[in-house]
Amino acid sequence: MADSLAEFTKQHEYLICVDSDGCAMDTMDIKHIRCFGPCMVDEWGLEKWRKELLARWNEINLYTMTRGINRFKGLAMALREIDGKYRRIDDLESLEAWAGSAPELSNDALKKTIDENVAAGHPHISLEKALAWSNAVNRAISRLAQDERKPFEGVDMALTLAHRQADVVIVSSANLGAVLEEWDLYGLLEHTDVVLAQDSGSKAFCIGEMLKKGYEKDHVLMCGDAPGDLDAARKNGVFYFPILVKHEAESWAEFTDEGFTRLIEGTYAGAYQEEQIRAFTENLGG
Repeated sequence: MADSLAEFTKQHEYLICVDSDGCAMDTMDIKHIRCFGPCMVDEWGLEKWRKELLARWNEINLYTMTRGINRFKGLAMALREIDGKYRRIDDLESLEAWAGSAPELSNDALKKTIDENVAAGHPHISLEKALAWSNAVNRAISRLAQDERKPFEGVDMALTLAHRQADVVIVSSANLGAVLEEWDLYGLLEHTDVVLAQDSGSKAFCIGEMLKKGYEKDHVLMCGDAPGDLDAARKNGVFYFPILVKHEAESWAEFTDEGFTRLIEGTYAGAYQEEQIRAFTENLGG
């Protein structure tokens, strides 16, 4: 497996891009329910409204068409609702501006922005609190038991099949360390060629960079569980295969039994792709 995008070398004519949390790994629900939402409540002192805020956090990040949104964008969205309904969130505009315009939305990128602002004499409390929250989330995730972070049924079989005829790359907005740890724990890294996580850029950017390696667009498939995955595929003109929320095992069986074969045989486009996208949109209430 290549250590970076720069070191990656194309081996096959086909490319499978796979999201991690909520797609290959059954980790998305537990991370948001046990880590992301509760850490927001703690960081901003929102215990008074804990139950309703955690329920709304999960709606935004898990069960609607904003599922899979970048953590900082999701945080800004949730805090804006809190600011309007519960209590004022100081300096929220600074976080919204950064989350809406920064080319990279990661802890390292946020830390760099914070340091630059401090050096210029213009610290922003919302950015500092967002970084503290994100670091707390990562610590909470690292404390989850190993058996609480596992792949969905059928993932190993699907990636084993795909890797025989295609290059396989992880394209995730999750923390790199967590992705490597979780995939390595269950032996899934042996079925992959490179890992592109939060620090590599957006999913659309990562797919675009992979296309520069020489793949034809109709030889590339993005597997994902969130609208952002579909959007990344569309921006690059490649195919999309959805892993449906609460039907993940069936989705991976579909990929193994038909989806991947159609990609190789050149019959993925048209009715089959349209049906996959329709089922995906309906599943999230879109």
